Amino acid sequence: MNFATFDLNLLKVLDALFREGSTIKAAARLGMSQSAVSGALARLRHAMGDQLFVRHGNRFVPTDYATALQTPLREELDRLQALLAPPGVFDPATTSGVFRIAGSDFFAEMLMPALGKLLGRTSPDLRAQLIDTVPHDHVASLERYNADLALIPDVDLPDWANREPLFRAPFCAIARRDHPALAGLAPGDPIPMELFCTLGQVAFSPEGEFSGISDVALARVGRRRRVVMTVPVFSGVCRAVAESDLIGMVPMQLAVRLAPAFGLVRFAPPMDPPEPLVVGIWHKRADTTPMAAWMRGQIFGLMRALSPDPSAPDARA
Repeated sequence: MNFATFDLNLLKVLDALFREGSTIKAAARLGMSQSAVSGALARLRHAMGDQLFVRHGNRFVPTDYATALQTPLREELDRLQALLAPPGVFDPATTSGVFRIAGSDFFAEMLMPALGKLLGRTSPDLRAQLIDTVPHDHVASLERYNADLALIPDVDLPDWANREPLFRAPFCAIARRDHPALAGLAPGDPIPMELFCTLGQVAFSPEGEFSGISDVALARVGRRRRVVMTVPVFSGVCRAVAESDLIGMVPMQLAVRLAPAFGLVRFAPPMDPPEPLVVGIWHKRADTTPMAAWMRGQIFGLMRALSPDPSAPDARA
């Protein structure tokens, strides 16, 4: 296909055919005649070198090639609609679109359920995607993964990006209930340094690294822990700890949420690991894009509720 001469209006016809399954209904959706839609389909078939649809009874059924295009095409058209919306004109109740959020699986637990409830109540045609961040370069997720927002630990940003501080994520130690080596400790107690460094640990690391911020804090006091396993998701840390005598370090908010389901107990670590500031970052070009600005506001409101209460008795446990 020669993209330079391709009529992009044909993509709206293709999307309508996906939605309606017939040239008659697609024509009604688009305000076109059936013959015009049939002609557009013929041009699409020629340009793409595929039948795209085959007749099955009274319906058009997409070919395998067309099926692979259906969801990406809908997402790109949604994105273009949001991009071209006039400034200041935005109604979440009637706007459709896709908003891509880059972040760890922490946000699968701590953001997406609440965001799904919010969107279902206020914006039924808006869709949210949680994707992973670019390894070793989370900021690059905005451009390389085409993310609308990245939720990451605070870092230095290039001048084309904006940031919003959201909450701090203190880490706590977790172990399975009835862990034999921790029998003498009450929930929330600090694990003695010697024991903490002796027990096998599972570490969260999408890149498979055996050291992280906990190890930096231990190194400051001349100690090392014994990491025997890494997993790329926090839920994997919880699962491995729940079914073994390993212990792990996870964000306190996540430990509070998942401890009952996994049968875990929270303890304070023997050192003072840093409490990363989680920020939301986005490309400055989307500062005033109505849908993106609205979605950021909703997400930031949900995320700020995760700020730990320093007065709570088990805030660090």
